[in-house]
Amino acid sequence: MAESWPEMVYQNLKEAGITQMAYVPDAGHSQLIKLFEADPGVEAISLTTEEEGVAMLGGAWLGGAKGVLLLQSSGVGNCINMLALIQECRMPFLCLITMRGEWGEFNPWQCPMGQSTEAALRGAGVFVQRVEHGSDVPETVRAASLLAFNSNRAVAVVISQSILGIKNFNK
Repeated sequence: MAESWPEMVYQNLKEAGITQMAYVPDAGHSQLIKLFEADPGVEAISLTTEEEGVAMLGGAWLGGAKGVLLLQSSGVGNCINMLALIQECRMPFLCLITMRGEWGEFNPWQCPMGQSTEAALRGAGVFVQRVEHGSDVPETVRAASLLAFNSNRAVAVVISQSILGIKNFNK
């Protein structure tokens, strides 16, 4: 049986030297979160808000470690001010963002940030790499990790809601 894209992303991030993973719980990242939590070589840290992850990964880099932040598009707005730290200090930053507010969204509160996510990130100086097909996620994450850690840049991989499927909490 072929590996799922979260398993291949996990392997790519391990090969990139990721030893810290920060996340706000999210169904779209649930498989990836479980893989990292089961790995004794990775410090998986559940956050109360996404901007904590930006600071945590900056500190990880200063301490010689590499990390990744897993978040949902609705949390991007929480990170904008903290991303100034990454830009001004020229620290590498890698995040994987699962989208909401598009592809069959049922929750209207997700739509405004869903429409603004990529523009907000670009406005904060983040390189944005959007993925529309599940088969493209692993290689995009691998390339993003190389860009982030080889050039000390902030890079976000935006994973389309169409890859994750339509959420429906009425079931």
